[in-house]
Amino acid sequence: MMDQLYYAGVDVGTGSARAVIIDTKGNILGLSERPITRTELKENHITQSSTEIWNSICYCVKNAISQSGVDNSKILGLGFDATCSLVVINNQDNTPVAVGPDFSNNLENIILWMDHRATKETDEINSSNDESLKYVGGKMSVEMELPKIKWLKDNLPNKETFSSCKFYDLVDYLTFKSTGMETRSLCSVVCKQGYIPNGITNRNGWSVSFLEKIGLRDLCREKFINIGGLDGINGKYLTAGETVGALTQIAADQLGLTTNCFVGSGVIDAYAGWIGTVASPTNANIPELNDTSAKGLDKSIGRLAAVAGTSTCHICIESKEILVPGVWGPYRDIIGKGYWAAEGGQSMTGALLAHVLTTNPAYTELGLLSERSNLSKFEYLNSKLENLKHSKKERSVVSLAKNFFFYGDFHGNRSPIADPNMRASIIGQSMDTTLDSLAIEYLAACEFIGQQTRHIIETMEKAGHQINAIFMSGGQCRNGLLMRLLADCTGKPIIIPRYIDASVVFGAAMLGAVAAEDALNNRKSKKKSILNKVSTTCQLQPPSSPYTAPTATTSVTSMSALNKTGGFPFPVISEIANDKDMLTFDTSIKKEDSSDKLWRIMCQLSSTGSVIFPSEKSHPDRKLLETKYKIFLDQIHTQQRYREMIAET
Repeated sequence: MMDQLYYAGVDVGTGSARAVIIDTKGNILGLSERPITRTELKENHITQSSTEIWNSICYCVKNAISQSGVDNSKILGLGFDATCSLVVINNQDNTPVAVGPDFSNNLENIILWMDHRATKETDEINSSNDESLKYVGGKMSVEMELPKIKWLKDNLPNKETFSSCKFYDLVDYLTFKSTGMETRSLCSVVCKQGYIPNGITNRNGWSVSFLEKIGLRDLCREKFINIGGLDGINGKYLTAGETVGALTQIAADQLGLTTNCFVGSGVIDAYAGWIGTVASPTNANIPELNDTSAKGLDKSIGRLAAVAGTSTCHICIESKEILVPGVWGPYRDIIGKGYWAAEGGQSMTGALLAHVLTTNPAYTELGLLSERSNLSKFEYLNSKLENLKHSKKERSVVSLAKNFFFYGDFHGNRSPIADPNMRASIIGQSMDTTLDSLAIEYLAACEFIGQQTRHIIETMEKAGHQINAIFMSGGQCRNGLLMRLLADCTGKPIIIPRYIDASVVFGAAMLGAVAAEDALNNRKSKKKSILNKVSTTCQLQPPSSPYTAPTATTSVTSMSALNKTGGFPFPVISEIANDKDMLTFDTSIKKEDSSDKLWRIMCQLSSTGSVIFPSEKSHPDRKLLETKYKIFLDQIHTQQRYREMIAET
C-alpha cells in the first residue's frame, strides 16, 4: 500500500501561535492554538518573549500531531509565518536580550510590530531620502525593523550591548531556532529592513552608505553579520518555501518531529495568507483567472489576497516593477524569484467593526438579543437590517444608509494615501440610540471597508496592476453583508476560501511542502514517489473537513473525540513496512525553478473557493455605491484641506 506524507505549518500572530498538520491533498488533519502574551509597560512600547513563543509553538505542533493521529516520522516539511516583529538575541550564546523599556528583563526580547516607540527614528530614516526607501513604498513605517534597531542603539543603557546583538525578523528567528542556520527570508529583509535584492540597483543587498547615513554603521561590521551577512559570502537569503535545512535534534525533540523534517524559508504572516488562498479554483467560472497562456506563478498575477483580521493586508504580485503611491513595495523575490509584490493595507477593519459596536449605547442590548437568538452579533445585525428594510419600506438594505456618510480611518490611513493623521468623520448621525441606529451605523462601517478597498485597488490599477479577483481569508468571510458590499463596491468577484480561519497557517504548511519536496528530490533514493504526477490544475471537489467553513472553529476537544471514535474523515493510511529508505517525490518534473514549484504545490494543496459576484453595474445598489464613493473621496480631500487651513492659521 502506498504511504502518505504530511506537512506542518506554524503561524505566530499578535495574540496566539497556531500549528496545523495537512496531508498531500491539502486536508487539515490537526489544528492547535495557544495564546501568547504581550507587555506594554509604557505607552507604545509593546514587547513579547521569543522563549514563550517557541514554547507555545512546540505545544501547538505536538498537540496538532496528536489530533491528526499520524506518525511524526511521516511529517517531512515544516513552514513558518509570523508577524513582522524584531527579535534580539546575543550573538555569542543566542540568549535573549532585553529590548526595553525594562532593560532588566531579558525574556522580553521582541519589539512587536505594533510598537510605535521609534517615531523619531522613523522620521530620521525617511529624511535621508535614500534610494532604498523607493522599494518600501517611498518611506519606512514605524512598524518596520530598522527604526526599532535604531531606537535600541540610541537607548540601550550599555552601549556595548548593541554590538553584541543579532537582529532577526520573527519568522527568521524561528527558522534559526529550528535548524540552527542563519538563513534569512527575502520576505523579511526586503519588506521590513531595507534590503535590495541583487540586480535592482548598483547595490546588492545591504547598503553601507544608507546604514551610515541613518546612524547604524555598527550593522556594517564583519560584512553585516549581525543582520544576516552578505548573500553567498557569510549569509544566505531565500525566497518563500526554498529549503533552509533539516530540524536539529534538539528542535525536533521539542516540536515532536524528527530530523527528517525539512524547514522552508518563511514569510510574514500576511504573505502566508496570499500563499494559502490565491491558488484556489472556484465553484463558478471567472474567465479572467483562466489564462491558458500563463505558466507557473504567472497564473497568480491579477489575484489579490485580502488577509483580514484586526486590520487587512492587500497583496498581489507582478512580473515587473510597479511603483504605487501609498502602497508598500514593490518587493522583488519575496514570493518567487523575479516577481514583484505590492502590499496595501487598511489599519482597521475587524477592529473598526468592533469599535462601532462596543462604543454604541445599544451594544449591551445587542449582546443580549444575539445570545438569546443563538446568533453572532454580526449575524443578528444583518438580520435586523433585513427587517428594517421592510419596516422602513426601503428598496434594499444598502439604501438604509443612503444619507449616512461614514469615513472610518479612526487610526490613520495606511493605504493608499499613507496619511497617519487621518481620522474618522461621520455625517448624518442623529440622537437616536436604539438598536436600529446601531444597525445602520454598522452597515455604514461595512460600506466604508468596501469603499476603501476600492480606493486601494483603483490606485494599484492606475499604477499598472490589473486586479481580476479578491481572495479573502479570515473570520470576516463569514459576514455575508460585508462580502456583498466588498463585491459591489469594488466590482470584483470575491472568493471565500475553504479554510476561513486557517488560511494563513495553511499557507505556512504549503511552505513546508515545498521544502520537503526540494529536500527529498535531492536525495539519491530508488524509491518511487508516493505521489502521482502533480497537475497544475487545482482539485475541484475536496472531501469535507471539520476545519472547513462554516465550522472552521471546531474545538480541539471535539476533534480529538472524533478521532478516538473512528469518526475522523481522514483515516491514516498504513505505513510502509520498512521506512529506512527515504521517500522521494516524482522526479519526472524537470527543470522547475523555485517559483514554478511553489505555484504547483499551492495548486496541489488548494481547495475550491466559493465566489460572490458583484451585481450588474446597472443595479440600483451599484449606482448608489458609485455616488457614495465620490462622497467618500470628498471626505478624504475635505479633511486634509481642513487640516491645511488650520495649519496656516
